[in-house]
Amino acid sequence: MDVDVIVVGGGPTGMMVAGELRLHGVEVLVLERDEEPTRVVRSLGLHARSIEIMDQRGLLDRFLEHGTRYPLGGFFAGIPAPAPEGLDSAHAYVLGIRQPVTDRLLTEHAVELGARVRRGAEVVGLEQDEHGVGVVLADGTRPRARYLVGCDGGRSTVRRLLGVDFPGEPSTSETLLGEMEVSASPETVAAVVTEVRRTQKRFGLAPIDGAVHRVIVPAAGVSEDRTVPPTLEEFRERLTAVAGTDFGVHSPRWLSRFGDATRMADRYRVGRTLLAGDAAHVHPPVGGQGLNLGVQDAFNLGWKLAAEVRGRAPEGLLDSYASERRPVAADVLDLTRAQMQLMSTEPGPQAVRRLMTRLMDFEDVNRYLTERITALAVRYDFGEGPDLVGRACRDLTLERGRLYELLRGGRGLLLDRTGRYSVTGWADRVDHVVDPCEELDVPAVLLRPDGHVAWAGQERPTLDAALSRWFGPPVG
Repeated sequence: MDVDVIVVGGGPTGMMVAGELRLHGVEVLVLERDEEPTRVVRSLGLHARSIEIMDQRGLLDRFLEHGTRYPLGGFFAGIPAPAPEGLDSAHAYVLGIRQPVTDRLLTEHAVELGARVRRGAEVVGLEQDEHGVGVVLADGTRPRARYLVGCDGGRSTVRRLLGVDFPGEPSTSETLLGEMEVSASPETVAAVVTEVRRTQKRFGLAPIDGAVHRVIVPAAGVSEDRTVPPTLEEFRERLTAVAGTDFGVHSPRWLSRFGDATRMADRYRVGRTLLAGDAAHVHPPVGGQGLNLGVQDAFNLGWKLAAEVRGRAPEGLLDSYASERRPVAADVLDLTRAQMQLMSTEPGPQAVRRLMTRLMDFEDVNRYLTERITALAVRYDFGEGPDLVGRACRDLTLERGRLYELLRGGRGLLLDRTGRYSVTGWADRVDHVVDPCEELDVPAVLLRPDGHVAWAGQERPTLDAALSRWFGPPVG
């Protein structure tokens, strides 16, 4: 084998997977088709759960340096609403950060940990057997690994070569997106945007750098090939049709288009190959969940695949990636379907939108939708147990610092308030921290490497069962 794991796709999902694998000493080769990083800015920020993930891996300071904190609210279909109070997170805000910066920071992290990245490497063939996976590149080379993870986007070559179905709904509408200069005055832009957005929520112009604006406008129809970027003239025509002016747009930095297809792979794993991020699911970008969902896929998968590669995975651990993440993706797809309906200009959806706007005034409704968009509501099904089990544990203040600082090595952790427990037999995989932490109302909690609570309670036999379930049999 050339390496332990090949990751196809060097975007945020692929680089997050690579970084997680390297934390555990797994040899990783990332294959990225594009010669240079993309300039296209599709994602504009990180939601609360993704911010927690960056904190758990010691990356948050880097992201904060390049990002801006914004209040958390108004993300469900763009309906204005303040953030609900008391969200169970130390990071209850949105971190505004452009996707190329996120890509760069995650790439730097993976490379610092020892991941190898090969750009200009286009996968054209794939074959696997019971021992490993080999890929054929356009230049004729054939790297081979024990496992492969396809993180190569919505038009995934890996998914196609595997023959995995991608059921769902095709695009019925298309949106143009780009960055370009405008000649219209700021006052004109603000007035027109305010008026148009009263009914057309898929429209916007926002300044990002002097005269350069981020422009989003509905397209006239659905193009046959969305890999072909729109022209500046197409933007001018659509801006005039929707807003009555083209704002004098000129000098584009980049131009792009996206549709509203909503699909999910019917399988996340075929043999020794797995899918993550947009290769596993696509949906419209309303709510800003796409990049976040992929990063969270990677965070769930990385430690499990590392345990499998190193021969320490208990039975079924790697398959739990799909059983945990597919329901999360299905929920996100439904949430974006609902939001797209509420953004329609038709009378029926507009009536429902007015109703939802009033319902968002209720704290419970606002909290429910906000927690789903930010992924704070995610709870994996680990069976019976306290409500805390299956959820990501928020950062806790301990006598020796913060909980998230203790998770940065990617190991499991037993947080013990009493000193009556131990991880004997699992100490090579799980840390034991005794702390009287007053923020917990249970004697002890066992955290997986991704920060989700695997066990909470006081009975030693159930703790041992949880340790074996997630970290394998005891040693010694």
